[in-house]
Amino acid sequence: MNETPVSAVVSVVRLPHAEGLDLPRYASAGAAAMDLLAATAEPMVLAPGARAAIPTGLMVALPPGHELQIRPRSGLALNHGILVANSPGTVDEDYRGEIKVILMNGGAEPFEVVRGMRIAQAVLAPVTRILWRETAQLDGTARGSGGFGSTGV
Repeated sequence: MNETPVSAVVSVVRLPHAEGLDLPRYASAGAAAMDLLAATAEPMVLAPGARAAIPTGLMVALPPGHELQIRPRSGLALNHGILVANSPGTVDEDYRGEIKVILMNGGAEPFEVVRGMRIAQAVLAPVTRILWRETAQLDGTARGSGGFGSTGV
């Protein structure tokens, strides 16, 4: 793999139940996300419609002004209907517990999660914080207050 410049250094603690598993890594030089692995002791079966918090065995200290977004893997979603239930999940910069991935089986068949399986993707992203400025009205746009489906899509 061609190395790309590193944008941030993140401290990570590997918990005992993740021993022997790889740390998240980029699969290619142009990849935006790293794969997270299941750190389960035993296989877990997700029945259709079921959801479970799958441990990764990792704790992180994110840089100030950043979050770790947890996203579904497209192959699991397409081939098995496996989704990250709160997609994208957010790991806040001040969270120091174990990262767990809330997987949901939106497919028609039971799905087995096994130790070391790539279950989700993680993207380090900057956080933009806002300050509300209350006002009596907003400036107008062509769309106005048109909601769902109002643009013809």
